[in-house]
Amino acid sequence: MSTLKRKMVAVSVATVWTKPESPRPMDELALKEPARIREWLESMTLQDKLDLCLENRVQTQVLYGSSVFVSEEREGWSKVLIPQQGTRKDALGYPGWVPSCQLVDEAEAPVGTKRAEVISDQVWLYKNPSEPLMELSYLTSLPVLEIMEEWVEVQTPEGIRYLKADDIRLIDGPLAPRDGEGHIGRGIVEQGKRFLDLPYLWGGMSSFGYDCSGFAYAMHKYVGILIPRDASDQAKQGTLIDKDQLEPGDLLFFAHEEGKGVIHHVGIYAGDNQMIHSPETIKCIEIVDLRTFNLAKEHCASRRYWK
Repeated sequence: MSTLKRKMVAVSVATVWTKPESPRPMDELALKEPARIREWLESMTLQDKLDLCLENRVQTQVLYGSSVFVSEEREGWSKVLIPQQGTRKDALGYPGWVPSCQLVDEAEAPVGTKRAEVISDQVWLYKNPSEPLMELSYLTSLPVLEIMEEWVEVQTPEGIRYLKADDIRLIDGPLAPRDGEGHIGRGIVEQGKRFLDLPYLWGGMSSFGYDCSGFAYAMHKYVGILIPRDASDQAKQGTLIDKDQLEPGDLLFFAHEEGKGVIHHVGIYAGDNQMIHSPETIKCIEIVDLRTFNLAKEHCASRRYWK
């Protein structure tokens, strides 16, 4: 393998494509710098969104300020590996292609710096307290330079910027510490409920749209737990849980051929025979009753990551 270069994502949400030829003309909004993620999503019809999956165009997404490895560059595209998104596809991180214009050389964060992690659904990043620049996703994380009463000064790929203090929490590393009080699994479910009615997005890893495993990944990340990116990998780690031992926050996996085939879906057990999940392109994040859920016969395994 060629020498890896460390880069940082310089757009609100970088969509990671299967290959440079994967995007369609309509996807130009997602390829720009800045990426116009909200406009891109609003411009697509249901069929356009289905096509992202059916033609295997998109692999995943990665948030502003995240570190990636670049293993190859060609004709305005960079092949990246995303270290925080674990996968069997590559030990160094989730692979795919992003436009090179959406990456910058990694800036070294000051030693011992706290990080500001976005805990509102979406927030604005400001050039100064009166000039909004870019809309960021939930769980975007940036190094803190100074804490003020109403604002937090942060280091970004493009220099010093500002976030409203009410929109973030301060953490001491890349992950928030696990909450030692209360039921962590219930905390995962409660975070999930805030995104009820958010439309599904194939490959989605931001609060502009999640796929099923991206939703499970993000809700665990909020409570300080990093799980693999894809459902098939998520089903191989954590602690195996029997059906009669399920607790809120456990992951439920579904496979073709009534549970004997390939895993294709994951949801979060919400208690009382209910599950919260991001179902499919034609739907939004929802809570369903497992007794009447159309995939109930495909339930093949349950895993717990939260203790």
